[in-house]
Amino acid sequence: MIQRDENRDSAKLDSSHLLLFVFSKLRIFIVVGVITLIISAGVSLVIEEKFESNVIMFATTQSSIGEAFFEESKQGDLLAYGETEDAERLLQLLNSNKVRSQIITNHNLDEHYDIDLNEVGSRTLLQEEYNSNVGADLTRFGSIRIHVLDKDPNVARDIANDLVFLVDSLANALRNDRAKNALKLAKASYSQAIKEIEDAENALSELHSHGIYDFEAQVRGLTAEYGRAVAENNMRGAVILKADLERISKLANKYNKQTNFLEPAYEQLATLKKRFDLMKVDASTQLPSSIVVDFAQAADKKSYPVRWLIVVVSVLSTLAMTLILLLIVDSLKVAETRGK
Repeated sequence: MIQRDENRDSAKLDSSHLLLFVFSKLRIFIVVGVITLIISAGVSLVIEEKFESNVIMFATTQSSIGEAFFEESKQGDLLAYGETEDAERLLQLLNSNKVRSQIITNHNLDEHYDIDLNEVGSRTLLQEEYNSNVGADLTRFGSIRIHVLDKDPNVARDIANDLVFLVDSLANALRNDRAKNALKLAKASYSQAIKEIEDAENALSELHSHGIYDFEAQVRGLTAEYGRAVAENNMRGAVILKADLERISKLANKYNKQTNFLEPAYEQLATLKKRFDLMKVDASTQLPSSIVVDFAQAADKKSYPVRWLIVVVSVLSTLAMTLILLLIVDSLKVAETRGK
């Protein structure tokens, strides 16, 4: 208990000593504060003003539109808001090199930022300038916020809105490219299935030309006629019927092979045709990748710099550094005095 009271008394003495020390150096703090105030105010006035424009949008689910039209069971709602993963994928596209390069080209940002691309390191400088002015991030509501700073409010607005259309085009291009690759495979499989069916139908047509239309029914009929001819002692007719049975029997394997192949082949062809139509839709359809809540507008008030904040932070940080330096100097003097 006594130790705790001593610590409390020591803390009071330290705080009192610090206040007395600050009061004793008050003139220095005032001079430093005034000088910092003047300098920081001047610097804040020199800093170029920038205007901010924002776009708020939600990512959509990247479902197959072909499946939505051709599949009986609905795979996904094309009108639904996307999940966090969809938003993160769209955010990756917004921050991609393709989108950044296209924005720089479309809006001549090298000239706008006064950067000479012929100089060494100019492209890195241009990229850093772009990243400091243009960005996109997720909000706590699951939406994406695109924010653009620029000295010209109209340029900031145009870049922000252009980002929406560029990322939509890029998302569609990536999706269509994947669908086109799948379409090639689906088309090859569909064409192969058609060829195999045509070959089987041609072989079956050849059998038809030999008088074979329904092997099992024909064999049953000829067998019955043969038995009747034998029973009636019609040997001439029996010989003819037996010859027909032998002729048909020789083609039995070929007929059964083609008929057994065609039935499941037709079913497979229907499946491949459906898949081909599905991929064809996905390869050619442009599906919105986002739902825009608010398009960007030209700001009528600057967003940067916040001059009063620059001045306040500069003055407070300078006074804090001054206090630390004065305490260090005072401690060195005390140590030197004790050493003597």
